[in-house]
Amino acid sequence: MALPLKFTLVTAMLLLAACRSDPIQFHTLTPTQQGNHSRTTVGVIQIETISVPPQVDRAQIVIRQGNSGLAILETQWWGATLVDELRSALVDQLSNSPVQGRHSVRIDVQRFDSVPGQYALMDVEWRLRSAGTGDTPRMICRSTLQTPSGATIDDLVLAQQNNVKRLAALISQAAVRPQANCPAP
Repeated sequence: MALPLKFTLVTAMLLLAACRSDPIQFHTLTPTQQGNHSRTTVGVIQIETISVPPQVDRAQIVIRQGNSGLAILETQWWGATLVDELRSALVDQLSNSPVQGRHSVRIDVQRFDSVPGQYALMDVEWRLRSAGTGDTPRMICRSTLQTPSGATIDDLVLAQQNNVKRLAALISQAAVRPQANCPAP
């Protein structure tokens, strides 16, 4: 009777060990802060709305595979849904903008592609307006930002962080220097 009980316990332990899943790793679009961020801000750029394609607006990181495939990475997650991660990262980047006065921006991400070993891409339409101008945008721009990436998920996240920094810089530049044309990426 003792042998079948031992056999059952060993079998149960092996089955439980086989069911172990890999731990979830969390990533953020907000980079670690470097340099002096103690500057007093005179103006502000408020984010009104942000939208991203529904295929990628989830907690799990989504990568492209081949020409038409997508893969949802079950163990590689954003710290929040992608739209919330993007909002947090842009608020962080825009908080140090040297703008005068109050501005607001609406951001519509058309594409958010992550291709391991190749690139991270953000194709964004954004509308900037000054406070007090009603719903009339001062500037409507479309920016396609692409950064080369290494093969790891960490490399892809860093490349997308770079795209967010570049987008924030474009929005800030447009708010600081009113111009007829959109700033070039």
